[in-house]
This record gives sequence, C-alpha cells and structure tokens, in this order.
Amino acid sequence: MQKPNLYNYSPEELAELMRMWGQPAFRARQIYRQLYVNLAADTAAMTDLPLALREQLAAETELGALQLVRLQQDDDGLTRKALFQIPGGHVVETVLMIYPDRATVCVSTQAGCAMGCVFCATGKLGLLRNLTAGEIIEQAIWASRELRAWQADPPQTIAASAVRSEFPSDEDQWWGGEGDSFSERVTKQVGRVTNLVFMGMGEPFANYDRWWQAVERLHDAQGFNLGARSMTVSTVGLPQGIRRLAGEELPINLAISLHAPDDDLRTSMMPINQRFPISELIAASHEYVERTGRRVSFEYVLLQGQNDHPHQAIALAKLLRSRGPSGPLLCHVNLIPWNPVPGMPLGRSERQRVLDFQQILRDYGVACTVRVERGIAIAAACGQLAGSAT
Repeated sequence: MQKPNLYNYSPEELAELMRMWGQPAFRARQIYRQLYVNLAADTAAMTDLPLALREQLAAETELGALQLVRLQQDDDGLTRKALFQIPGGHVVETVLMIYPDRATVCVSTQAGCAMGCVFCATGKLGLLRNLTAGEIIEQAIWASRELRAWQADPPQTIAASAVRSEFPSDEDQWWGGEGDSFSERVTKQVGRVTNLVFMGMGEPFANYDRWWQAVERLHDAQGFNLGARSMTVSTVGLPQGIRRLAGEELPINLAISLHAPDDDLRTSMMPINQRFPISELIAASHEYVERTGRRVSFEYVLLQGQNDHPHQAIALAKLLRSRGPSGPLLCHVNLIPWNPVPGMPLGRSERQRVLDFQQILRDYGVACTVRVERGIAIAAACGQLAGSAT
C-alpha cells in the first residue's frame, strides 16, 4: 500500500497529523519548513526534529512520490528535462530553464492529456490520470534542488551562442559575450526558482482543484514563497476555468492556447473548439480582464502554410482588437514556431513568415513577441513533452 505523500498535506493537515501522533503543534511547522524552505531530500535531514519523530515519518509517510527515471540536458546545461515515474506506473516530464536573470520551471498537472491538440505530443497519449497537488508541487521542489546543486558546482564556461534565439528577442541583451564572464553572470544571479509555468503535460483547468491547491502551497510565504505574478497557467481555453480563475484571490498570469483566428481551422487543430468556440473563449477573456484588470496572453503555434498566412494574421488582429464591454481586449500574443514531434506531418513556419506575421499584428496594435524556445534537441520545448521512458 502506498504511504501518504507529505507534499499532499496542507499546513493544517500536517498539524492534525502531529496531533494524532501526540506531537506538539510546532512540529508541523518545522516539518513544513523542512519540506518547502530547506528542501529536505529525506526525513533523516530534518535534524531539528527528534530522532523518534524522524523515524516515524520515514516509516509511515513518503517524502515525495515522484521517482526520477532520467535527466537530460541541453543548451550547455541551462535546460534540463526530468522524466518522473508516478505511482501507478505512468510518467510525467518537468523542464527547468536557467537564464542570466531568472530560472523558470515548466510543470505538468496531468499524466497525458484529453484535449487532443494535433500539434502536441502530450495530446497523442490521451488522459492517463490527474496528478495530486503534492505531485505537482514536487516538480517545483525538484527544480529548486537542481538549482542548488548547480550553483554549488557551477560550469566553468557556458557558450552564449548555445541559447541565443533565431528570432530577435529582448533577452539577447542578457547573453552578451562568450566565456567565463558570461558563465559567472548566469551562476551568480540565479539562486532559486523565480518563475513557474503550468505549461507541461496536461490541462490544468481539467484538474483545477488539485492544481489550485498546489498554487496556494507554492505561494505560501511561510514555505516555498513564490509570488503569484511569477506563476503562469496555460489552458486550451476552458471558459469555466477562465471565469473561475478570475474570481481567485491570487493574481497569477493567464495564457490561452488560441492557434487560429477562425472556428473551422481551430477545430481542426484543437477538438475542444467544437465544444467551446472562439466567440465563447473571447467572451470569457473579456470577462476575465474586466474582473481582474490583468492582461491575457494568447499562445499561437505557427505551422507552415496552415495558420501563418498574412490574411490570418490580419484576421487574428481584428479578432483581438474587437471591442468588448470595456473596449479592445487587453492582451498579448506569444508566437511559437512549432517544435517538431515525431510522427506528426506538420511543418515549422519559416523564419521570415514568423517575422512577417509578428509585424502584421504589431501594425494593427497587438502586442506580440516570439517565444524563445529552449531544449528542442531533448524534446523539452513547447508541445514536445510526451513522457516517453524509452
């Protein structure tokens, strides 16, 4: 029988566990700090606890349920993808991306995904199971431990050219030159996870309750202490999830996968559009902006000759500039040249088509950037996570 995972416990539940074990309430706070601040890898490392309590924790609970199967690196070690086995035998993937000024972890919320988007490797798997709050949290904990280990033994040199994008980017100014000075700048400035994106395997809003428990726990100032504005959730565009998020107290960022300016094309790419067409999605987006005052990001994967024509860029701009109750939609478009997935007969938009598409959007007054992709060589980039153990 699987022992309970400590990362599934809220602070209140830890306190109740300690009460049941006859321990004083402050022991729960000590354990919580060991889990989320000290990042203890096992109960033996919790040396502020009595030996008997450490032994009981080891015997009756698990300090994490994810088992690391494989770790891959790309971009001179600045991109790292972990393959984890979860209870039940399924696997999920997590990606850590290190930049000179920040460290971002891309977290999965489900094993597989039921949404079936044609350009996404995860969608080919179907839904295998939802992750628990603890399993979602553990991925951020892994990334933090990985960063600590990396800083303790930093690389001697990192080639800036290994991570420079083929598209113009504001980030280019950070990379600067090659060699030791570049390496030192990276390793000295990044000490902890600064950004978390729920853009890994699965649809977060299809596992909303457990996902939101993870958000609250990772935000807790007494624990992991990651700011709400440093977290972003990506959804295929479930209107009920968008509206529910608009009512939450924590102001995390919202990104919506759009990928087409009209229903026929979007339905061919994203089956969920049959149930929730673009008009309903845009209406929910307007409601979100009106209730929160926060900008929505739209993700747009560019496929050669399918959704990257100039007339489609114009249609997209007009769609997003259409007026709602409070005026044009407050939004930003993140263009993503498609990342290759084996067995999918699709093509990545050529560089000039991407830049032309971007310029058209900007000419119509739509804020637009091209995503700087990382880890393509190890299938760690957007849309490539498939959880393969082979």
